[in-house]
Amino acid sequence: MPKKKNLILVVDDDIRMLRMMKRMLELEDFEVQTANCGEASLKIFEKDSPSLVLLDIMMPDMDGYTVCRRIREFSQVPIIMVTARGDDKEKVEGLNIGADDYVTKPFSASELAARVRAVLRRVSSQEVAQDAVFHYKDMTIDFTSRRVLVNDHELKLTSTEYKMLSYLSLNSGRVVTPDQLLNKVWGEEYVGAAHLLQVNVARLRKKLGDDAKNPTYIQTRPGIGYIIPKPS
Repeated sequence: MPKKKNLILVVDDDIRMLRMMKRMLELEDFEVQTANCGEASLKIFEKDSPSLVLLDIMMPDMDGYTVCRRIREFSQVPIIMVTARGDDKEKVEGLNIGADDYVTKPFSASELAARVRAVLRRVSSQEVAQDAVFHYKDMTIDFTSRRVLVNDHELKLTSTEYKMLSYLSLNSGRVVTPDQLLNKVWGEEYVGAAHLLQVNVARLRKKLGDDAKNPTYIQTRPGIGYIIPKPS
């Protein structure tokens, strides 16, 4: 049985560059999907679950940094940033927000393929991706579009409420301590602010339709923290 090819998602608003990278990678025996903007790339990512993303930094609708941050909210799939300038500041920023490597234009087909293969080798022994959609009972979280639905009704959550819910869901089946949640959502300077967390959890539960005394989605483990059970 032939070995399945790695699927590479290439994202660039320059159509000529997009076609060139696609051709380069196909000649090196990769399967390639393309997107010419950030929003389209997230939709394709959700649908096709690529093995690696080649991501241009300079795009008009949603730059590569933003796309990288969005993907990192729910997946550790390898990302290589593509930059035209070779600016060290750009490279460092990309690595700091979760990119695995970078390649600077112009590049040869052999260099591009070598970068892709090197990153894929580094992550081959790891579990690199999570589902782009989380389901638990009547709740659905679509990480790519940042939509939360309960009984097919979309909830209007604040950015803070969404961050809390997504972090708990990505750790489903594990208890998250109050300090872990405070640090992740508000920052380390808020660690210990128990009342702030309690108020926000209560507000989020209300929007989810959770019974505060017997919650379905965000459950409390007294003296330990909060948990969304693992979907069965």
